[in-house]
Amino acid sequence: MVKTDEKLSDKELSLNFDLAGYLKQRKNLVEAALDRSLPIAKPEKIYEAMRYSLLAGGKRLRPILCLATCELVGGTIEMAMPTACALEMIHTMSLIHDDLPAMDDDDYRRGQLTNHKVYGENIAILAGDGLLSYAFECAAETENVPSDRIVRVVALLGRAVGACGLVGGQVIDLESEGKTDITVETLNFIHTHKTGALLEASVLSGAILAGAKDEQIEQLTEYAKNIGLAFQIVDDILDITATKEELGKTAGKDLQAQKATFPSIWGLEESQAQARKLVESAIEQLNSFGEKALPLQALAKFIIDRKN
Repeated sequence: MVKTDEKLSDKELSLNFDLAGYLKQRKNLVEAALDRSLPIAKPEKIYEAMRYSLLAGGKRLRPILCLATCELVGGTIEMAMPTACALEMIHTMSLIHDDLPAMDDDDYRRGQLTNHKVYGENIAILAGDGLLSYAFECAAETENVPSDRIVRVVALLGRAVGACGLVGGQVIDLESEGKTDITVETLNFIHTHKTGALLEASVLSGAILAGAKDEQIEQLTEYAKNIGLAFQIVDDILDITATKEELGKTAGKDLQAQKATFPSIWGLEESQAQARKLVESAIEQLNSFGEKALPLQALAKFIIDRKN
């Protein structure tokens, strides 16, 4: 667990909000929706491969963020759920592809064998492709929301996953492996794109669907940017400090791949401090929302308290 200081151990968050109960309830809703969204069809093998990774568990943080921001600005779970599922499909695609031998070459993900270890590299690639394309179909079929908001969300998802988002960050990450002169600026670029872009899209999509005002979008954007970078810093820390059983995947992969990480540049203590500062800033961005922001503030703190 990444240690937090007294300032972040906010009594209002711990006493007035049951984060564990909230996460469990929302995760159950998301997983039921994911299961319904992707029934087995022909050819069965590709649907089985897609479902294998999509329904493998995980924190479901991205869809939960989408639902939370939609409710924050007056929307409902129902209007955000198709996009929440789309976000998890995109995230799962990125994990399937990231685990491939040509990328990070990992054998385990979420505590089970990676997709290509079960179905082969060819089917794993296609399973990721299938999830990515279906994500946009799923988001576009949102009901009882003005079409202009849905179009904005579809465009947002496209940017988040493309060359100016996740794909671009992944390219720089691959090019940086084995290099000893990677700067903090380059590392920030990698992770605000590779990790942060989809987390930002998760936060903003729910708000857009609910008709958030420009000022609210600005506040939520800053919140999302801060938690996105904090999330990656904690990931880098956990790759060093957590076990394979805690992570659900191979520990120490960054060191083996000679990747530049925040702990390799700052050290563990400073990395922890930087993550705390980012989360503090994220929480402050939501003060004007009052008690309605407690779920999102608690989720920000959860990012640095998590063990996987």
